[in-house]
Amino acid sequence: MAGRIFTTAVIVASGKGSRMHSNISKQFLPLCGKEILAHTLQVFSDSECIDAIILVATEKERAEELITQYKIEKVCSVVHGGSSRQESVSKGLQALPDDTDVVMIHDGVRPFVTQEELHLCIETALKSDGAILGVPVKDTIKICSPEGLVLETPPRSSLMQIQTPQTFRKDLIVAAYEQANQEGFLGTDDASVAEYVGLRPVVVSGSYRNIKITTAEDLLIAEAFLQER
Repeated sequence: MAGRIFTTAVIVASGKGSRMHSNISKQFLPLCGKEILAHTLQVFSDSECIDAIILVATEKERAEELITQYKIEKVCSVVHGGSSRQESVSKGLQALPDDTDVVMIHDGVRPFVTQEELHLCIETALKSDGAILGVPVKDTIKICSPEGLVLETPPRSSLMQIQTPQTFRKDLIVAAYEQANQEGFLGTDDASVAEYVGLRPVVVSGSYRNIKITTAEDLLIAEAFLQER
């Protein structure tokens, strides 16, 4: 792909606070005095490798207020989220700027991704079917029956804990989502949608700090990370 690469980040912030046992959507919970989503958006807005941001949010007006409050640049569109993550990402993809070459899809509650990881994902996606951040699992994983009976213990050396961002060339991921939606396939992440149509993304080295803040315990860990900074 010749010339300068135009990269658009699709930030998905459509979650609720059920696992937080909070009536506030988790992306709007305060993290050291600033909303989790604001921390995440700032990382991408400050990045020299990101040209535009599409924010997908169920609470669209509140998200727009947050962008104004913190003067977050590069957000070119705020899209109302769908009933599932896949539907939300699909809506974000439909709003991509025409000149987008690379799409980086990220969870709004992962504020600790680094600039180095963003660069690595883009570089890898340009020469492969896609790039997804991941880290080796720390614990033994058991495959169990619905009753809890252990069926299999896969070798830990072959297992990776997958994170976001997940990064693809625009034409590949847009076509993959269109086909998956038409055929009724529901993936667990963007890579699984890509895999469904025959693509083989590459796992690139992430960090154990790139946590997804979904529980009260996660919030405590995130606060410790920020305080250490």
